[in-house]
Amino acid sequence: MPDLSYVAVEGVIGVGKTTFARMMAQRLDAELILEAAVDNPFLSKFYKNRQRYAFQTQVFFLLSRYHQLGQLAARDLFAERVVSDYLFDKDRLFASVNLSEPELLLYEKIVPLMKDKLPKPDLVIYLQARTDVLFDRIRKRRIAYERLIEREYLEALNAAYNYFFFHYEETPLLVVKTDDIDFVQTPAHFDDLLKQLDRPVEGKQYYVPAP
Repeated sequence: MPDLSYVAVEGVIGVGKTTFARMMAQRLDAELILEAAVDNPFLSKFYKNRQRYAFQTQVFFLLSRYHQLGQLAARDLFAERVVSDYLFDKDRLFASVNLSEPELLLYEKIVPLMKDKLPKPDLVIYLQARTDVLFDRIRKRRIAYERLIEREYLEALNAAYNYFFFHYEETPLLVVKTDDIDFVQTPAHFDDLLKQLDRPVEGKQYYVPAP
């Protein structure tokens, strides 16, 4: 596997990015950085009333992500590997879906002050799935606040993710179709994906695993 000091795993709610990031960090003996979703005091309120709590939820995540990744900038990333289950740049994706126009204008003034101070991943892995697959996975894992997620919202979020990563050019990107694979129940699926990283990912590459 090429020398990947910092890998970010991304995907829509329910796609399995945190599970995959955990497995990858363990396999590579890397430090794991997880998004502090359970620490966000506004998140459960947001799913009950998105319009009212969107800005508070967004700002909490923005500051939390900036704080976590800002600590990496002060370290020698080449001394150890890091795997995170989010990409800082995707924060704007949620903002564009959830914030009102005045809120988004304010948000857009804050983010550039933060982004330039953060390290970029050596590779981003985008786990992709159809909305019906995501919806089914969310129902199966039975997280209370996630059960409030409406299918229409998930569809809009999935479309925003696909649009974002279709145009993404900041770092090397590997897009993985996950509709028919299960990293946890079928370890061979996980091993097969890691084999794709034996060769450097240049630009944007797509991988559709055999079911």
